[in-house]
Amino acid sequence: MQTLYTLESMGAAKPEGYQQGATILDEKLKRGLDLFVIVLEYLRQTTAYASVKATARASKYLPTQEDLNASTKIAENTFLQLLTNNKTYLEKSKEAYIQHAIHDEWIRKLFLQLETTPEYENYIADNERNAKSEKNIIRFIWEELILKNESLMEYFGEELNGWEDDKAMTVMLMDNFFKSPSRVDFSEMISKEKRNYSHDLLRTVLEKKELNTELIQPKLVNWDSDRVALIDLLVLQMGVCELLYFPTIPTKVTINEYIEIAKSYSTQQSGQFVNGVLDNILKDLEKDNRIRKQDRIRK
Repeated sequence: MQTLYTLESMGAAKPEGYQQGATILDEKLKRGLDLFVIVLEYLRQTTAYASVKATARASKYLPTQEDLNASTKIAENTFLQLLTNNKTYLEKSKEAYIQHAIHDEWIRKLFLQLETTPEYENYIADNERNAKSEKNIIRFIWEELILKNESLMEYFGEELNGWEDDKAMTVMLMDNFFKSPSRVDFSEMISKEKRNYSHDLLRTVLEKKELNTELIQPKLVNWDSDRVALIDLLVLQMGVCELLYFPTIPTKVTINEYIEIAKSYSTQQSGQFVNGVLDNILKDLEKDNRIRKQDRIRK
């Protein structure tokens, strides 16, 4: 969608603009991976700061017993060790752009904030380690201390290229990471199948733009077509192409997905708008027996 929007802005949203669009799309996919790794590095370095602070406390001229016994449990969090044991992550995280994006002062602030929370106190009070609590404390840092931190989100928006556009994708990738942390290949975040799908959809939308317009325009009679947001039109074009030319994607999945995209990226009314238009188009296509769906063959 973002690539199509860029092409529209450049006046290149036509079949011959595919190669240019493909380059833009691949750059956006790479940027999505970069942002994901940056967030993970904030998590990893925030937990590692426990050792840094404990060493500083123990090095005081007259350390107290409390200073000498400062907990470093979270620095060896077993859930995050899945990252440090992942060769593809280690290679990716060392890239200059990734390391340049990590602000030491924010790492310090995040850890100091973490120290004051009941969740952290309960975590370090338990001398045992179990998979659930190890994961939960990392999820807590991500969801409560990073994602809900308005100042940090503002900083990300200013300093991280594409954060505002790709924040939703980063959240999705983080959700997937918490579900299956050991399965992530950071050298190829987007599988070949998904990459091919994204390029096929881009090419199809550009090639079928005229047909899309013929199907969509009549359904705008109850809407002010001149005021329909460009993003909504692009979402409709993508949805129509999936309905017609992607036989393994169920029609219900297509409509639901594009409703959510419209709600996330466009206006408050966009979800209802996209739902109504796509549903009406689907009914016409089914009536004309133009929908050909098939079960997906899993390899």
